[in-house]
Amino acid sequence: MLEKVDLSKRIDDGEYKDLVDKLEIKMGELQRKSWKMQLPIIVVFEGWHASGMSDIINRFILPMDPRGFRFHTATSPTDEEKLRPLLWRFWTKVPARGQVAIFDRSWYRRAIIEHIEKNNGKGLERCLQGIRSFERQLADDGYLIIKFFLHISKEKQQQRFKELEKNNGDLFIVGEDEVDYANEYETYLYTVEKILENTDSFRAPWTIVEANNRNFATVKIMTAFISAMEDKLKEVDHKSVTETTVDLFPKEDLPGIPSLKTSILARTDMEKTIDKKEYKKKKKDYQERLRHLQYELLKRQIPVVIIYEGWDASGKGGNIRRLAHRLNPRLYSVIPIGAPNDYEISRHYLWRFLKEIPPAGRIAIFDRSWYGRVMVERVEQLCTENEWKRAYREINEFEAMLTDWNAVVVKFWLHIDQDTQFERFQKRSATPHKQWKITQEDWRNRENWDAYREAVDEMLEKTSTTYAPWTIVEANDKKYARIKAMKTVTEAIEEKLKN
Repeated sequence: MLEKVDLSKRIDDGEYKDLVDKLEIKMGELQRKSWKMQLPIIVVFEGWHASGMSDIINRFILPMDPRGFRFHTATSPTDEEKLRPLLWRFWTKVPARGQVAIFDRSWYRRAIIEHIEKNNGKGLERCLQGIRSFERQLADDGYLIIKFFLHISKEKQQQRFKELEKNNGDLFIVGEDEVDYANEYETYLYTVEKILENTDSFRAPWTIVEANNRNFATVKIMTAFISAMEDKLKEVDHKSVTETTVDLFPKEDLPGIPSLKTSILARTDMEKTIDKKEYKKKKKDYQERLRHLQYELLKRQIPVVIIYEGWDASGKGGNIRRLAHRLNPRLYSVIPIGAPNDYEISRHYLWRFLKEIPPAGRIAIFDRSWYGRVMVERVEQLCTENEWKRAYREINEFEAMLTDWNAVVVKFWLHIDQDTQFERFQKRSATPHKQWKITQEDWRNRENWDAYREAVDEMLEKTSTTYAPWTIVEANDKKYARIKAMKTVTEAIEEKLKN
């Protein structure tokens, strides 16, 4: 692939200036238009060391309005980033709609250096699968992803290394963990080619840039950027004209959902209870075990993500309080999830949850989660049918990333029947210090019980995986539900530590 690239291409200085003047004007126009049309853009620069990347990137960004882009350099991870999945630090830098994120080296470089041993094909493929999912999810959400690989010959690289040495290496900045990658051109050529071939897609294609001549490289990059921008803006403009109404799914047509008679929730035994004496004994036992396990998790740097979903008034808050009762507050956090704000809406819906993923060795408890995409956003028609259907795959990939990172993922659906919910709603309304827990929205959601039950059934069916299974918690009896949740979390952590 790379070996067949013609690196002799060049543009002299006079021709370069004439071309670049026109390209710069066009880039400025397109940037302003993309901001107006709220198009989010990600530009990735990868390439060999000494390919002239810093100089070429600078030429590329000079025509752009600095208020509309952010520049990121993928250097060695900070101590904080080392405690997170590899893609976490890049997810957090995903641009808002209308903005441009420019990456000077990216998840590709860090994947090679941090997570891939030489000749480790299995590790390479697993890492690339995560990267493909990451880019596809962003592209499906409307992001324009443009990727450049700056290619130079080994001879040109050695020549530039010598020139840099003469200048005391003033322009040559390489992290300690990148020394091998910088100096072993032949060793990494096969790996680089394999990465390019396996991550080249119509959603996020690679452009190989012949960079022996920097003038030619700059013009090719600007031209490719303009072409990709024009194509994407035409696509967005076409959609805005043809889609005069939001593509919402009709309530009477919900394909692929199990019938209520054979639903997962309908098969749940809601009569399960526990007596008060046994409850107190088991609660104390599990709380003590969880406290000790928390320190073992810290010692082994194993993260835990616990997700609570369930009906309104199913007892999620009380359940979480009992689970966390004996935990060290420095080592866990509870993340309450409500409606997204404008800042969060301007990015991919998973972005706001990625920010809350705990560092290695800590526990994060989500009081509602990313599953709102396939429940409330689906039922309340806050997203399109295509978006919530696509979310099943995206969520499974997201949780696979967490478990590949060595996290324990535990997911609860707290299930109560309609009569129990009605009784709890009435009790909350009649109790002054609990009235804040009940809102008109809760009553309105209750009217959509059947639609929510259908959505929950499909969610349980399509997102319960071997690596992140759902646990349905029979919650008509709150005490039984609390013990089952504590038991499930305890056993999941103990199993992880044992293995």
